Amino acid sequence: MKFLKSFLKWFLIVLLVLNVFIIVTGNTHIYKGLQHTYFKGRSGPSPLEYTIFENNEIKAAKEQPWALAKSYNKIEITVPARKALEDYKSLAFLVFKNDSLLYEEYWDEGAKGSITNSFSMAKTFVSVLVGIAIGEGKIKNVDEPVGDFIPEYKTGLNAKLTVKHLLTMSSGIDFDEDYVSPFAYPAKAYYGTDIRKLTMQYKLTEEPGKVFKYLSGNTELLAFVLEKATGMSISEYASQKLWIPIGASKAAFWSLDDNDGVEKAYCCFNSNARDFARIGALYMHNGNWNGKQIVPEAYVQKSIIPAQLLDEENKPNNRYGYSWWMLDYKGMHIYYARGILGQYIVAIPDKNVLMVRLGQKRSKEKINDHPKDLYTYIDAALDLNSKTKLVIYD
Repeated sequence: MKFLKSFLKWFLIVLLVLNVFIIVTGNTHIYKGLQHTYFKGRSGPSPLEYTIFENNEIKAAKEQPWALAKSYNKIEITVPARKALEDYKSLAFLVFKNDSLLYEEYWDEGAKGSITNSFSMAKTFVSVLVGIAIGEGKIKNVDEPVGDFIPEYKTGLNAKLTVKHLLTMSSGIDFDEDYVSPFAYPAKAYYGTDIRKLTMQYKLTEEPGKVFKYLSGNTELLAFVLEKATGMSISEYASQKLWIPIGASKAAFWSLDDNDGVEKAYCCFNSNARDFARIGALYMHNGNWNGKQIVPEAYVQKSIIPAQLLDEENKPNNRYGYSWWMLDYKGMHIYYARGILGQYIVAIPDKNVLMVRLGQKRSKEKINDHPKDLYTYIDAALDLNSKTKLVIYD
C-alpha cells in the first residue's frame, strides 16, 4: 500500500510537470493528437477521421458519371495483388482503361462514395490549382517570387524563393519533416490550431532551387500564395475551377486548423475514390476535360517530369516534378500522387490506364524511394489491362 501511494504521488507529479511543459511551450496540439491516436489504439492518424476537424466544403454540381468498361469487374486480380491489398488494409482499389472503369473493389469502411483523407495526395491537388491560377494569369508563372504574395519573403535570401521552388520541394526552408516526433511540423500542423503562424516560424536557411527535400510546409506556403493570388480560400477556388468543371459526384471537404480557420493544404483533402480518379484522368488528358482546357498543357507536361535538382545524396532527382511523384517502370514513364497511408492515384499513359488505391497502411519498405506495395498495385492494373481482350462477354 505504501509503495502504491508513493507511485501515485510521483505519477501525478510527473503528469503535472508534463502538462505544464506542454502548455508553456505551446504544444497543446499533443492533447488532440493523443486523444485521436493512442487513446483509440493507434499510433497515427486515420484516413476516416475528417469529422474530428472543422472543414470547408468543396462544392460539386452536376456529376459526370464514369463509363463502365465492357469487361467491368469480369476479371480477377492476381493473388499477390489481393494479398497486398488485404494485408495493407485497403479501402478501395479502382482501375480505369480508356476513361472507363474496368475494375472496382471496396473493403470495410471504404464503400463506394465514402469520404476518406487523401493525406499527401493533397499536395498534388494544390499543384493542380497553381496550374489553373497560372492559366488564369493570377500567378504570372512558376518563376514568380513568393514575395509577390507573402511580404515576409520580399527581402534577403527569402526574396529568391519562387513558386517553382515550393512545387518541386526545393525551398531550402528548415521545416522538420519528422513523422514520429510530436514536436515536428507534421504533428503540429495536423493537430494544431494556427497553421499559418506555425508555417511562418520556419526560415529559409539554404539556397533555394538546388536540392530536392520533401517538406509539407512547402505546400502550405503554396496555399497561402493561392489564397492571395485568387482572393478566395483554396476550397472555394478548388470548387469553382476544378471540382465542378470535372464533374465530381460529391462535395469534398478540406480540413481546417480551427473553426473558420485555414485549410491544411498539405494533407487533408477528403473525397471518394471515383472522384480522386478524376485528377489523374485530367492530367492524362494534358489538363483537358471533355474539350475544356482546365490546366495549361505546358504546365501539366512540366509537372510530370523530374525537376532538375539534386537529391539529399547529391544524385540527380529522378522521382519528383511539380508535386507529382514518378518512376520509370517496365519501360514506361509513370507518374502518381501519394499519401502516407498508401493513398495512390497512378497514371500509366503508355497503356492509357489509371489506378486509384486508398487504404490504411502501406509498405514500410521502399524501392528507389517508392513504397514497395505500389509496384504490386501497378502490376495488378497492368495485368487487368492485358486480360481485357481475353474476356468472353455474356
